[in-house]
Amino acid sequence: MLRIYSTVIEVLRMLRPVIAEIERHDRDLARQLRRASGSIALNLAEGSGSHGGTRTERYRNALGSARETGACLDVAGALGYVGDVEVMLLDRLDQVRATLVKNVR
Repeated sequence: MLRIYSTVIEVLRMLRPVIAEIERHDRDLARQLRRASGSIALNLAEGSGSHGGTRTERYRNALGSARETGACLDVAGALGYVGDVEVMLLDRLDQVRATLVKNVR
């Protein structure tokens, strides 16, 4: 398992209040954010139990979900559903994306 897994779980915990706030305005966007962010952890775990191309593909899926998570936060901010997202949350999400980029090359 990549060491970044614990950071992903931390990101999920930090997202809980953000998702709740988004849900007050847009249930679909909140649902999309919940699915995308959860998918990061699930694909990371699945990839850690795989080998070769399958592992790379699962990590690539996790990266796509991490990017989608960031996009959901951008959309929620642009639409005024949330204010500034916590810097620590964004930093951790960037750390996850950077690690996954290194593992899918």
